[in-house]
Amino acid sequence: MKNPVMTSSGTYGFGLEIADFYDPGLLGAIVIKSLAPKPWSGNKPPRIAETPAGILNAVGLQNPGVEAFIQDILPRLKKYDIPVIANIVGHKVDEYVYVARRLSEVNGIAGLELNASCPNVEHGGLSFGTDPGILHRLVASVRKVTNHPLIVKLTPNVTDITVVARAAEEAGADALSLINTLKGMSIDIYTRRPKLGNITGGLSGPAVRPVAVCMVWQVARAVSIPVIGMGGIITAEDAVEFILAGARAVSLGTANFVNPQAPLEVIRGLRQYLIENKIADINELVGKVIVDE
Repeated sequence: MKNPVMTSSGTYGFGLEIADFYDPGLLGAIVIKSLAPKPWSGNKPPRIAETPAGILNAVGLQNPGVEAFIQDILPRLKKYDIPVIANIVGHKVDEYVYVARRLSEVNGIAGLELNASCPNVEHGGLSFGTDPGILHRLVASVRKVTNHPLIVKLTPNVTDITVVARAAEEAGADALSLINTLKGMSIDIYTRRPKLGNITGGLSGPAVRPVAVCMVWQVARAVSIPVIGMGGIITAEDAVEFILAGARAVSLGTANFVNPQAPLEVIRGLRQYLIENKIADINELVGKVIVDE
């Protein structure tokens, strides 16, 4: 990576959409829209609802499927000088394994990110990421079919995120990304109906940032593999906060909807912060929050 700034899956499309406005190669890496074995249509609308300092989304991981991505989209991504990380989704372990294997058979993918927030139909709809045992099985199964760097994206909707983080590490994860969205709901007080067609959705944006920073700090102290921090990052100052908490890279999500130039602004802001504070290498900041315990 040229720099530690990435884009979060589901907020940057496949990178081609933004290429009309700036070169994606200026970023550290892009994490593309989720991929399943077959096309997913997503949830019924409305899919997005604004909230104070954030948004609720219930898009439902709509995607064209891994085969369409390999045939139609990946060849166009190869012309950009940027590491492409593919986000993988599924309702069964075998579905994750299939997508991981297919993406490992082609050129142009720099790494894989497992979305562990999907409902596991084999266990009554329980999210893969909320049960350490189930998550361990998922990560270990995918690890067997790929040599690509394997990132596991953790859900914050758990009692103790360090427990699932350690399970992912023990199963073979090379890095962890956190946090995914917090489960939320919003109601139209005039129609008395939920604002989302799916009733509930995932809360993201600046409203979740303190939760995300806390969880990054907790996980960075609990594991020995790198942590990628995300959750409400809008500015370079936000990014520095995550890095001080222990993140080795950061990822922007909701910010892309508000300001598509946000990732570039964060990169420029990080450079300026290092210059002003006479810091030669941004890695000198990783985990350097001062905590009196």
